[in-house]
Amino acid sequence: MNELKIDLESINPVILWGSNNEYFELIKKQFPKIKIVARGTEVKVLGDETELTSFKQRFGQILSHVERFHSLSANELESILGARLQPVSADDAPEKSQTAAGGEPIVFGPNGIVVKARTPNQRRMVESINRNDILFAIGPAGTGKTYTAVALAVRALKNKEIKRIILTRPAVEAGENLGFLPGDMKEKIDPYLRPLYDALDDMIPPEKLKVYLENRTIEIAPLAFMRGRTLDNCFVILDEAQNATDMQLKMFLTRMGPSAKFIVTGDVTQVDLPKKLQSGLYTALRILPDIKGIDIIYLSGEDVVRHKLVKRILEAYGDIQSSG
Repeated sequence: MNELKIDLESINPVILWGSNNEYFELIKKQFPKIKIVARGTEVKVLGDETELTSFKQRFGQILSHVERFHSLSANELESILGARLQPVSADDAPEKSQTAAGGEPIVFGPNGIVVKARTPNQRRMVESINRNDILFAIGPAGTGKTYTAVALAVRALKNKEIKRIILTRPAVEAGENLGFLPGDMKEKIDPYLRPLYDALDDMIPPEKLKVYLENRTIEIAPLAFMRGRTLDNCFVILDEAQNATDMQLKMFLTRMGPSAKFIVTGDVTQVDLPKKLQSGLYTALRILPDIKGIDIIYLSGEDVVRHKLVKRILEAYGDIQSSG
């Protein structure tokens, strides 16, 4: 008996198998002579070589359809299983209103989580990073700038476009004085990096995330730890950049290797630096806009994706302009 393994890491299992696994049962009925076992992001198939070859062709068609259209109906599944082996044509695509409702998926996380670009400026971020190597995403709290940036990094890793993800933040303050906090270095810095861990939890299964963190495929560290390094073949995100000084931000941007992508996120209304220090983000936004390969996107209250009250709270505090 032969064995076939298929990786489903980039596929949303709810779309593929159906909300109640009804599509999984349909596929099993189509191939009664083989055993199909689906666990997490992997499908294992056992059977003779002829049956496995047939299954691989048909199942490949199903995966191609899901990856292209981000949807799968029972009729579409039955059509693929029962008839054709050629690629599904663009004429068979669901209407844009169905596939793009709420934004195109960026990455599929565990437990059916679908991470999407939900607002126009989040979609601009997705488009921009495909054309540029450095992207600044500037906006108030709740606009999804960090979450979208992490999703783009995870997508690049899953698609094998890069080998590593590095997520960094200025810790505590520009001087990153962690010595007075209790615990070892990890315990000192983890509270400041927690939002980055939270985003990753939504996008990568816990067992795989643990492995990635242990083997440094994903690294989360304070900004000071970037000094002296060349960050190549990786996707790097600097979060809370408004709390980096001129020297720190220049240091960070000049760490970039030839095959890297950088996203810098920040909120110019939330600078926590001592008054004697100016945010390096102000300088960067002033001197870098005209450089080819660097893009700057400003997110606004229209991009707030947290509770509807968050937008009103930000308006009340004056962080964003009132919409009326």
